[in-house]
Amino acid sequence: MRQIYLRPSAVIETPVGFDGQAARLAGTMVYFSALEVIQTEGGKRHSKALVALSELETHLSDLPQELGDKARQQFAHITASRPAIKMGARTIQLDQPRVMGILNCTPDSFSDGGTHGDVEAQALAGGEMAAAGASIIDVGGESTRPGAPLIWEGDEIKRVQPVIERLANAGHALSIDTRKAAVMEASLQAGASMINDISALLYDDRALAVAKASDCPIVLMHAPSQSSDPHKNDGYHDVLFDVYDWLEERVDALVAAGIARQRLLIDPGLGFGKSLSDNLVLVNNLSLFHGIGCPILFGASRKRMIGALSNEAPADARLGGSIFLAMKAVEQGAHIVRVHDVPETVQAIHVWRGLRDSALTAG
Repeated sequence: MRQIYLRPSAVIETPVGFDGQAARLAGTMVYFSALEVIQTEGGKRHSKALVALSELETHLSDLPQELGDKARQQFAHITASRPAIKMGARTIQLDQPRVMGILNCTPDSFSDGGTHGDVEAQALAGGEMAAAGASIIDVGGESTRPGAPLIWEGDEIKRVQPVIERLANAGHALSIDTRKAAVMEASLQAGASMINDISALLYDDRALAVAKASDCPIVLMHAPSQSSDPHKNDGYHDVLFDVYDWLEERVDALVAAGIARQRLLIDPGLGFGKSLSDNLVLVNNLSLFHGIGCPILFGASRKRMIGALSNEAPADARLGGSIFLAMKAVEQGAHIVRVHDVPETVQAIHVWRGLRDSALTAG
């Protein structure tokens, strides 16, 4: 069966003076003037064409109606602004890139396990991330690095609940990074207002009901397995389209289950059951995922791929690579970047935004 995909390309600094030749990407500060129109068959690439925006409709009209209509729907998603996300009393606009700070309340996370010490130190670290410019603090109590042991949900709750309570009382927007329904419930009661689930609500049978009842934003991440080992992988036909199709199907399933599309965010899941080459393909083609129509959350901070490309640099020596990957995502319209190093990433985004503002006003 043939499938079609649109990937925004030919990013330009400003649309001023290019009426009808450029479009805004998913409501962000990024503008593009062409698209890759890619067709696959049997899960493998069949053909592709680089089509100027002004010529897109002519190109699509020559395709079979089913493919043309699907491409038009993707284009509508690509060019539609993403609604602000509501997190308790906080409203987070997605017209500019936002930073999500990673707060691991774990002794064994791959990068910063045990770094923040006790509850008070963890809450202080979260507050410092917010003060440095993080719009959301993502609190996690279980390591999901390759080979990490599964922990009992009660222990996970003990790790995250008191930290969430302290940060929520201080007025911060908090996400709970978990795949367990009981942890979701306890964290939401403690003041979290977003669910970030590496299993896209598939690991725990009760997770869908808990998420649906909460009315909060939900991040759906791709992993090749929703078992206790999210890194288990039987291989891909083409990692880019396999991940895209999986996320698209998962979004459609949750919408059919009664969860509003505007509550859903997507994450391609870098590093989860993916090789270095797989990760590089996903980063280079991140803009494709706007065709699903949900805000994109991107997380590559301190990940193994950076070490693999830089003389096996350890996790705590991957700042340069982390910032570059975050900005690569921002330049493809990622709405939220999830990072360990908040001040440095915020600074990079501020410089990027200054350049964009200058281009847009200078015309």
